[in-house]
Amino acid sequence: MSQKLFSLNSDLRQLREDGYFMQILGGLLVMREVPYVDSQKQIRTGTLVCPLDLAGDVTSKPSTHVMYWDGDFPCRADGTLLQEIAHQSQPTNLGHGVSARHSFSSKPRSDGYANFHEKMSTYASILAGPAAVLQPGRSPRIFRASDDSETDTVFNYIDTATDRAGIGELSAKLEGEVVAVIGTGGTGSYIVDLVTKTPVREIRLFDADEFLQHNAFRAPGAPSLEELRDAPKKVNYLKGIYEKMHRGLVAHSVKLDNSNLALLDGTTFAFLCMDAGEEKRSVVQKLEALGVGFIDVGMGLELVDGSLGGILRVTTSTPEKRDHVHGGRISFAGGGERDIYSSNIQVADLNALNAVLAVIKWKKLKGFYRDLEREHHSTYTTDGSLLLNGDQL
Repeated sequence: MSQKLFSLNSDLRQLREDGYFMQILGGLLVMREVPYVDSQKQIRTGTLVCPLDLAGDVTSKPSTHVMYWDGDFPCRADGTLLQEIAHQSQPTNLGHGVSARHSFSSKPRSDGYANFHEKMSTYASILAGPAAVLQPGRSPRIFRASDDSETDTVFNYIDTATDRAGIGELSAKLEGEVVAVIGTGGTGSYIVDLVTKTPVREIRLFDADEFLQHNAFRAPGAPSLEELRDAPKKVNYLKGIYEKMHRGLVAHSVKLDNSNLALLDGTTFAFLCMDAGEEKRSVVQKLEALGVGFIDVGMGLELVDGSLGGILRVTTSTPEKRDHVHGGRISFAGGGERDIYSSNIQVADLNALNAVLAVIKWKKLKGFYRDLEREHHSTYTTDGSLLLNGDQL
């Protein structure tokens, strides 16, 4: 991908042709071996880093004039600090093996930098200028060949959102995960949407049902009438959408039961979005035997006096705490005709919220979000927007 970006974009290609030592790591544009002067008037080298702005595989105008720097704070030839470009000084892990110790702000008089060649070369000149005073001819244009070996990625295009936000280190905590989404109806389909936007290695989808017209009103996106007429399997429909972005989707058009639980082998985390029943009990027992954490979601709704009310539930089970699961937090008894949710009532907003709460909890378990309370059971009540936590570890 990085070699393709250099060949397709004239601003990136020009940086290499000018002799700068350039790399693209994730969504970061990196310039190595930039000479600068430290406070002891010694010439050293550091690294300039900025997030890429892309439209597919084409660079856009840089959205910010700020630049990251991995090195000591640069100085003039006499050892005085270049305070005019100071922005922030704090250690920052940008992900992809890249870190920074400072950030700089040198805004051009015009409306920002026109392209990445202008931005990177401008900062390189500011830092390397004092070094050239002390050592004439010293330049960041070293004409060194860059290693263009591709890094493994699960995405079909670069995740610029993560690197623009500077949270690559956090996002890396999700890499290598093999996530199972068991049941891809209303809530499950939104979980698929959210997990697809993370760098997990594999996303396994389990559901035997077809994607029918009522499902279109409880799932992300908008299928065409022609797609609905084909009545695709839910897992195949979702895979067809999200494999455009993520390479790791695997569709299993089956209902998990004792005959096929081996399909869960290798899973590292699971979301249970399935109806109560003996099949759910078997799945839970299998995940526990594998030592795998999982989150079970549920929704209870009732129609009273012309309006809906109810509770959303997110129950977490980890190897460190499972007693609450078998203490009544998860029901294994199937519902009946009085279960209003089984009538396919359209509650896309509650499906989405239930999914969001579940995915946030998963990310808390992985250390992406702060988790001081370490709750393993949460409920959200629509009336009053009441959110309660329980079963803390």
